[in-house]
Amino acid sequence: MIYYNPKSWLKLILSFNKSDTFKILWKGMVYIFLLSLLIAFVELKFFPQTEALEKLIAVYSLIGFVISLLLVFRTNTAYDRWWEGRKKWGEMVNNTRNFAVKIRTLVENEEERKFYKKWIANFTIASKEHLRNGVRLEELELEPEEIVKFREIEHIPLAIVSKLYENTKKLKQKGAISEQEFIILDINLNEFMNIVGACERIKSTPIPYSYSLFFKKFIFIYVTTLPIAFVTQFGYYSALISTFVFYILVSLEVLAEEIEDPFGTDDNDLPTDQLCEKIKKNLNEVLDA
Repeated sequence: MIYYNPKSWLKLILSFNKSDTFKILWKGMVYIFLLSLLIAFVELKFFPQTEALEKLIAVYSLIGFVISLLLVFRTNTAYDRWWEGRKKWGEMVNNTRNFAVKIRTLVENEEERKFYKKWIANFTIASKEHLRNGVRLEELELEPEEIVKFREIEHIPLAIVSKLYENTKKLKQKGAISEQEFIILDINLNEFMNIVGACERIKSTPIPYSYSLFFKKFIFIYVTTLPIAFVTQFGYYSALISTFVFYILVSLEVLAEEIEDPFGTDDNDLPTDQLCEKIKKNLNEVLDA
């Protein structure tokens, strides 16, 4: 995720990073410009001053209004997914802090505290990678025999929570914590998998295929036929207008595609790496005290 100053207009206008839509769409803009020039040439050469074509501007203005409503819906649904993901990872930070504080207060054994510090950190890192392309075991703090065991497991965050549950149950059986204290810790352990499950839902359910297909076809047809309506008034300059409209409309669709899956490594994705580092730092402060 890119951190920036939203008040720095000049810097933002002149900034070009890998997620800038101009860098992504410039080839398509060239194709649209050339196609628009061809349409303008054909219309001016073979259909000059056609009365029906001159009235098309009103039709395209109405269609443009419809497209704007559709794109508002598209970007809002994508941002809702991004923001829900951010809220869930905020809950992850708070839940790990609360759990660590409870362990620090309820569990006196230093080895047990180290166990929870290790596996809570492993859980957050595993959850982050699970929501990307799969967990990389080298990022986790594991013993050689644990690495061998986890290579056979598909859902590693679930396996880690199971391990935390098993150890917490042993503490209760040994009398290190009471039944009531076990129930208190159980609330946090349940919430760990609730958060991962919510993030999995966001990742696995993008906007329905029919919606995405319709948006792309609608925008493409609108932009490629736009010169037909504009040539009568703007001539060959209609190619520039079509290219600019293409840049605006398709940029919104590209941005929506990027933020609707917020758990990757793109510039606009959530800062889950930094959040995991923050959680690990908090665990060290609480459980090493």
